[in-house]
Amino acid sequence: MARVIVVIPARMGSTRFPGKPLAPLLGRPMIEHVYHRSAACRDVEEVIVATCDEEIRLAVEGFGGRVVMTSPAHERASDRVAEAAVHEQADIVVMVQGDEPMVRPEMISDAVAPMLAEPGLACVNLAAPIRTREELVDHNTIKVVTARNGDALFFSREPIPTIGSGTFEDGQWFKQVCVMPFRREALERFAALPPTRLEVAESIDMLRFLEHGVPVRMVPTGVDTHSVDTPADLALVEDLMRDDPLLAAYPAAAERSSS
Repeated sequence: MARVIVVIPARMGSTRFPGKPLAPLLGRPMIEHVYHRSAACRDVEEVIVATCDEEIRLAVEGFGGRVVMTSPAHERASDRVAEAAVHEQADIVVMVQGDEPMVRPEMISDAVAPMLAEPGLACVNLAAPIRTREELVDHNTIKVVTARNGDALFFSREPIPTIGSGTFEDGQWFKQVCVMPFRREALERFAALPPTRLEVAESIDMLRFLEHGVPVRMVPTGVDTHSVDTPADLALVEDLMRDDPLLAAYPAAAERSSS
């Protein structure tokens, strides 16, 4: 059976929202929500936070999580994950971005399933329908278009395909959801490949694979989530999560402090 781990990349220096991983969300730092919800996945054997920041290390260890310290020089989250995973025993490494506090365990299982079924798959990403025109034109939303076999053709921060003079229709555009399983050797290859022109222009990790001819399989998810890119997103996500039943499954404060 393949050994699956989750690595959550996190850093304090976000240009859009400095200190974002430790932003308080329903009484806990945001990174803690991502950690516990990832750990709840039945297919995951271990969860690790990869960071270059001492503040994040202290916060994660404070709630009982495991941390691997990485270089501060990484421009891409996938490179940070690759460094953190280099000494780990894992067949599949799932990158779950630290700004996805609404991630659900079944999303990780859905993303990993094709890799368990098809040994040749190097990398999988989740894709979700874009629900509003505002989200479609939001530069923070990474859009994706796919081939008929489900492999990604291109990722962009611009609306693709173009909306032009047409009207927005729910479900006709898709966004990348940052749950990304890598075959271990594919993650090592990603880190060894040079950054590419489109990757840098769009600031999207997966374009490095596409430009080097490595397919990325997109798996649809119907789970509605919202990533946190700005303080306004944080306030919205707090409202959306307030009655989430997964919150009750988190370790209590006493358990966290004694772990």
